[in-house]
Amino acid sequence: MAASRFSSFQRLALWTTGTTYFLILVGGLVRASGAGLGCPDWPRCFGSWIPPASAANLPPQFDPSLFNPTLMWTEYLNRLLGVTVGFLILATVVSAWRHHRNEPRILWTTIAAFLLTGFQGWLGGRVVANELAAWIVTVHMIVALVIVQLLLYATVRAWRKTTGPFSPLVIALIVITMVQIGLGTQVRGAIDVALDSGVARAAALASVGLVDYLHRDAAFVVLAGSLLVAFRQRSRWAYVVVGLATLQVALGVVMAYISLEPAAQVGHLTAASLLLGAETVLLLLRKSEPGIREHAT
Repeated sequence: MAASRFSSFQRLALWTTGTTYFLILVGGLVRASGAGLGCPDWPRCFGSWIPPASAANLPPQFDPSLFNPTLMWTEYLNRLLGVTVGFLILATVVSAWRHHRNEPRILWTTIAAFLLTGFQGWLGGRVVANELAAWIVTVHMIVALVIVQLLLYATVRAWRKTTGPFSPLVIALIVITMVQIGLGTQVRGAIDVALDSGVARAAALASVGLVDYLHRDAAFVVLAGSLLVAFRQRSRWAYVVVGLATLQVALGVVMAYISLEPAAQVGHLTAASLLLGAETVLLLLRKSEPGIREHAT
């Protein structure tokens, strides 16, 4: 569809969704680089709305050994991006009210995304307060993905009207993918604990145990489900799902047998997030009325 055929709401929703995905990528970078506690308090950073210039400028209640300019600014810019996403989602709600107030599925979906964004901000504070405990980091990640899915739903719903039942197979694939991402976050948390305990990076993954095996098994279930969906639907988005599922497995293999470096970690998380989004779009487009369904060319 040409850009000129998009409505102002659709353009804004797409920008908002894209920026939210970028925030997830940056969040992955923050986690992989160890910058999650670069600002040890929340919502301020070392007690100030503007990060201090040096350890000498820290308030007396903060330990100067906690001050790391690189990690601090990485985390602080992540927070600023989160605020920007919040305002973009608010603007999307206003646009939905102006252009789609008579379409409750669009309006209330964007409102739900905005409310969840507020909850996500509060969760961010809990993540810092709990010093990156794996369970709350997992919840933080899942909520971010749900927000993206809500934005995708509103965008696609405004793009084309849909009828008919959702595909149970694609719904199951989305659920398994969400579980697999949650397990991956738990694996990452266990690796961090191992590294903090003095385990060598090369041996950290081997120390995780059952959760890692479940995460790997779930990845192959997702890949198999993606292939089954592509075989049955034979659409562009089905092939995109297969490609992203394959990429995610490949990056997982790199992390398991070659390198746990931050670049591989961020790529793995980004591929998983995009995979979930592609599955969501596939679910919605599969409901299109006859004559406007996406077929492969």
